[in-house]
Amino acid sequence: MEEEFKGKHILLTGASGGIGAAIARALGEKGAIITASDLSAEGIIADHIITGDLADPDFANNLVNQAQNLMGGIDILVNNAGIIRRGPVTQSSDEDLRLSLAVNVEAPFRLCRAAIPIMASQGGGNIVNIASCWGVHPGPNHALYCMTKGALASLTQAMGLDHAGDNIRINAVCPNEVNTPMLRSGFAMRGFDPDKAVEDLGNTVPLGRIAEAEDIADVVIFLASHAARYMCGSLIEVNGGKRVS
Repeated sequence: MEEEFKGKHILLTGASGGIGAAIARALGEKGAIITASDLSAEGIIADHIITGDLADPDFANNLVNQAQNLMGGIDILVNNAGIIRRGPVTQSSDEDLRLSLAVNVEAPFRLCRAAIPIMASQGGGNIVNIASCWGVHPGPNHALYCMTKGALASLTQAMGLDHAGDNIRINAVCPNEVNTPMLRSGFAMRGFDPDKAVEDLGNTVPLGRIAEAEDIADVVIFLASHAARYMCGSLIEVNGGKRVS
């Protein structure tokens, strides 16, 4: 696996922190050529950086072609960017709905739509989407997040079937809670001490801790590798044994 990513062209979204940064580090160490995208270039380590807002349809529609022009091709697409809007439907605004759909569903759709023909013309490729356990097993007080991650999971399964014949494997990683800046800032915004909240959350997980970003990155790399050569349209839950609650 160490050598198979050397020189591969990767497009990664949501690369500035948390899971995205861990994926970029791991693939970079394996010799991949990475084009990374996020709202800001801060914290991104990659060969090429494209900044922009995936909620903007024009940016999302053009991102794949920009990356292809920079690298000369795209072998692997990782749709990692995502947002969380908490609360039930009755506490969700139209703007919450718009952003959740735009970033969690529409952007991956647009990127996949653009990348699949390129990969097919190259003889194949890999797409790994970051969905969520909460999309597969919806939990309380995250209505929009569950809905949009569920849509991404379903889209992954449909595309996996539709494009297996093009030698394009499309799968999704479905994490539960992950120790990322986004999780910690969410705790802080609600008045909790992030360190204590992460520790308490870890006590609810059978393995004794919540996931670190590297735990998720390793599964992304597995799915993109030859080791997962017979997997397409799969949803891989990475949850430490903890069910959504």
